[in-house]
Amino acid sequence: MADYTPGDKFTTEQILLIEQAAERLTREFDGTFNAETIVRYIRDSQTMLETRARFATWLPILIEKFTRDRLQALARLEVGTLDRPAVLFLCTHNAGRSQMAAGYLRHLAGDQVDVFSGGSDPGIEQNSTAIAAMAEVGIDIATEYPKPWTDEIARAADVIITMGCGDACPIYTGKRYEDWELDDPSGQPIETVRAIRNDIRHRIEQLLVSLELTAA
Repeated sequence: MADYTPGDKFTTEQILLIEQAAERLTREFDGTFNAETIVRYIRDSQTMLETRARFATWLPILIEKFTRDRLQALARLEVGTLDRPAVLFLCTHNAGRSQMAAGYLRHLAGDQVDVFSGGSDPGIEQNSTAIAAMAEVGIDIATEYPKPWTDEIARAADVIITMGCGDACPIYTGKRYEDWELDDPSGQPIETVRAIRNDIRHRIEQLLVSLELTAA
């Protein structure tokens, strides 16, 4: 395993957790990426997340999840693991709309599709009202977290769905783009967020049809 040095911002326990995450990812992607690549992506993910995380305690978990998503996207690009479509949801803060849409697509499509989400200006925490509204329909997005979009994830996506990030959203040739006009749930009462949630579900069901996928 290549050496990993998280830096002096982390406690001894956090350093151990990140080292263990690096070992897990190395085993998970064995035969696809070498240990040096794993460590390089962990370091980069750490840099992207550590300045925005509200609770540093959870950083090792978030770094591992973010790195896994990025490596899965990279595998699609470099190794050709394209046996299923990939969809990227983008909004400004990756705290409400894009997380709700990603949660619905994972819930309804399961492992038929790779699902990613990101923000042009990620927030520091999830929208608690969006979490509550999704929980009402049996979908848990509480373990998700705001994160930026990255080049390899955008390039790996077949469909990029934007939600209010405007010119800050990435443009790549050869992609299918959709712009969903949805109200921002930030600061909205639960009744308004429920309506946004229901609108998102309807759009996800239409997306499944267009991708020729079967809803669970």
